[in-house]
Amino acid sequence: MAAALERGRPVVALETSIVGQGLPAPHNLRAARGCEIAIREEGVTPATVAVLDGRLRVGLSDADLERIASGSVKVSSRDLGPLIVRRAAGATTVAATMRVAAMAGVRFLATGGIGGVHRGHPEDQSADLEELARSPVAVFCAGAKIILDLRLTLELLESLSVPVLGYGIDEFPAFYSRRSGCPVSARVDGADECASTLRASWDAGGRGVVVAVPPPADLEGAEEMTVRAVAEIRDLSGPDVTPRLLARVAELSGGRSLDLNVDLVVNNARVAAQVARAFFA
Repeated sequence: MAAALERGRPVVALETSIVGQGLPAPHNLRAARGCEIAIREEGVTPATVAVLDGRLRVGLSDADLERIASGSVKVSSRDLGPLIVRRAAGATTVAATMRVAAMAGVRFLATGGIGGVHRGHPEDQSADLEELARSPVAVFCAGAKIILDLRLTLELLESLSVPVLGYGIDEFPAFYSRRSGCPVSARVDGADECASTLRASWDAGGRGVVVAVPPPADLEGAEEMTVRAVAEIRDLSGPDVTPRLLARVAELSGGRSLDLNVDLVVNNARVAAQVARAFFA
């Protein structure tokens, strides 16, 4: 990874909370490995991020990935310092991955969905949003996780001056669905236009950018299952909320959401690699 950066070659960062907490086995490692393969197929270097033995790691071996999958704590940007001192194994969220990627000089990141404002609990806001306002990294995602309040999430991103680019779409995708009814701030069509828009945004002093990529398929009944999951787990709070809600949606969908989750995160990684390659062309 360091050699690629030194030579001015494109690099795409990947978060690991999807491996440690977001998806159950074997979907977690299938997603992680699939993302790295998709990025390499585009001629780009993947850089999976984690905290291991007191070190911030940008680029993991397969053994490192398995270690994160077998036992790690969820690490947001606020947790990086304490975890480094404790020398524990940490799976980085989008926020932490953005922070570490920016420190390493990596400007492209792929994930499934960003965090946001929780439904029914507007005071519960993901650190992903504030980090987008700080770190000059483009985050490729299928929108925000469907369990969130997408309208409030987009309003907060607007307040934080974070552009939300629709990759070939005019609406912010709802993770398992191409449509949410919420408009993006601008549309980009293709890797070249997206790369040019990112460059112009950063040249104009911008920081983080959301690139919203539509999922490769829609999950039928996703909204109804999400409403039911939120109603059942309404009293839960803290970092366990998202994994619990997504796990319940997986149960209600008979596992269909898990397969789509893997497909969409790999698709996001591939698009991120294509845009990164165009950016450095």
